[in-house]
Amino acid sequence: MAQVILSGLYVDPNETWLARQREEIIDPRRPIIDSHHHLWDGSRPRYLLDEILEDVGSGHNVVATVFVECRSMYRATGPTDMAPVGEVEFVNGVAAISASGNYGQTRLCDGIVGSADLRAGADVKALLEAHIRAGGGRFRGIRQVSAWDADPNVMRPMPTRPMGLLQDTAFRAGFACLAPLRLSFDAFLLHPQIPELIDLARAFPETRIVLDHVGGAIGIGSYASRRDEVFRDWQQSIRALAKCENVWVKLGGLGMRLGGFDFHTREIPASSLELANAWRPYIETCIEAFGPQRSMFESNFPPDKGTCSYAVLWNAFKRITTNFSEVDKSAMFAGAAANFYHLKN
Repeated sequence: MAQVILSGLYVDPNETWLARQREEIIDPRRPIIDSHHHLWDGSRPRYLLDEILEDVGSGHNVVATVFVECRSMYRATGPTDMAPVGEVEFVNGVAAISASGNYGQTRLCDGIVGSADLRAGADVKALLEAHIRAGGGRFRGIRQVSAWDADPNVMRPMPTRPMGLLQDTAFRAGFACLAPLRLSFDAFLLHPQIPELIDLARAFPETRIVLDHVGGAIGIGSYASRRDEVFRDWQQSIRALAKCENVWVKLGGLGMRLGGFDFHTREIPASSLELANAWRPYIETCIEAFGPQRSMFESNFPPDKGTCSYAVLWNAFKRITTNFSEVDKSAMFAGAAANFYHLKN
């Protein structure tokens, strides 16, 4: 099996390899809102309309999805600071195609999270308003990746972000523009940075924030031999962050190489039972801390597709939540995402 590492964080999906693990769909009628996926082409393997349709159509009842920025389809001309609007225009076009009903019942990209450099301060408002116009009623918020670590092997070869971005004065001036426009913030960072997010959330209690990928617990580079220590530190930070009532959490992202799991190296992909057993401590910690009403499952496809298929991924999540009540399951699989992103459930 030949998996190709795209970055320190994830691996290139291999469809032939993924097909070696087939499973019956667990609880196939349960409504799901996939709260986090990407669409891209070019330097990365293609993942556009056809590819996501195949995944969401693999057996689970995915009623809607949320697109999250990935520097895709930026404008090639015009003012540089407006280039990210091209991504929202592109994704809104995909959403419009989906809304025709000609490609199934899933409302693809029903919510759109775009990109902005909030270090522009108050001037970023013009970009945010342009995103809103381009989103056709679907634009919901911003993600500005702040993931940084002193170990260069953790993020390499992804772009370097500045240390302490969430504490930057100019960033916070731009961040202050979100709540008045009813926009949320997706936070992608690494677990040692969670205290910085706690400080940000406390400073802006009126702004809705969602922590992506269970907080980016690192299991590679210099962290690879320290899993128990990392888990304890991560767990403590998660519990502290959950005390901020304006913060939600996304349950997923554990299929990336970042977490240090080796499933992508196997001859046969892991089963949903194996994934559930490995991921359960992280997901259950988050649910216990944030509660089901502020916890939403995500596919994080295609990055997590380097570990498992869409069908197996959601089976793993369903296995982890077997003993939860129907009310709690409904919240985590659809309700929390609908609430946070203002979507139809």
